[in-house]
Amino acid sequence: MSRLGKLPVALPSGVSATVANDTVKVKGPKGELSLAMTNLVTVSETEDKSLLVQPADETTRARAMWGTTRANIASMVKGVSEGFEANLELVGVGYRAQVQGRDLKLSLGFSHEVVYTPRQGITLSAPKPTEIKIEGANKQEVGQTAAEIRQFRPPEPYKGKGIRLAGEYVRRKEGKKK
Repeated sequence: MSRLGKLPVALPSGVSATVANDTVKVKGPKGELSLAMTNLVTVSETEDKSLLVQPADETTRARAMWGTTRANIASMVKGVSEGFEANLELVGVGYRAQVQGRDLKLSLGFSHEVVYTPRQGITLSAPKPTEIKIEGANKQEVGQTAAEIRQFRPPEPYKGKGIRLAGEYVRRKEGKKK
């Protein structure tokens, strides 16, 4: 029995949810998200303004999707009410980031500047030249954007230069010995 799946997803004030045709739509102050559900779980709205997820049958796959679907819906509710954010750090001499309109312009030691255009619903900002802040309502898209930006110059183990997530530990290697 799923311990997380049993818990109802509470809807905070200002957030509304509709369940129709195997789709859950959640609308809040930060935007609107939808989730296409599988037929292995059922979602119902309770009278105390919360969503309850139940498995359709007792198969192993249905029980696995029970907790997953509940976690995805809870993530959507948090996204449209509070939003998600990811912070990146640029480590290296001359590594800089700046926002021009919606685009992110990165100087990463290449012969050219890298320009990254985020997908719809993602907001990029650079509070400092060596920091990037990614904000959005969809948790998966915020993480995917952070991964795509990090991929331009992942941290290397010898000097530690590159783009890393805030607080990420980069295991350092010892260099050549004489």
